[in-house]
Amino acid sequence: MHIGDLAATTGVSTQTLRFYEREGLIPAPNRQSNGYRVYDDGVASRIGFIRAAQTAGLTLSDIAGVLALREDGQAPCSHVHSLLTGKLDEVRARQRELVRLEKEIVGMLTTSSTLDPAMCSERSICNVIPQPLP
Repeated sequence: MHIGDLAATTGVSTQTLRFYEREGLIPAPNRQSNGYRVYDDGVASRIGFIRAAQTAGLTLSDIAGVLALREDGQAPCSHVHSLLTGKLDEVRARQRELVRLEKEIVGMLTTSSTLDPAMCSERSICNVIPQPLP
């Protein structure tokens, strides 16, 4: 399968395929005498895995580690479980951070409806956004 065909099959650009190849995420393809890349049929499923893993929040480094385990003949499922557990912890921490930010913004908006713009000093710039005391 040529690179254009692989790109069409997987929905990944040829530039991304070349990047995956340079990063070792997909094996270097055979080359025809004219220099065209010829990929094995199994590469499409590997790219599908890479894209799905990225969607789950795994980094390319994480994915490379999973692929290396598989290439060494090991089932990477427990490693993937560990990676996803870490991602879930990160997502939950970010959600807590966003809830805190939401409350802060709602408070600022509530305050802004009662403020007189004429009371804003040049030093405070805008009283809607409170500044910590020096």
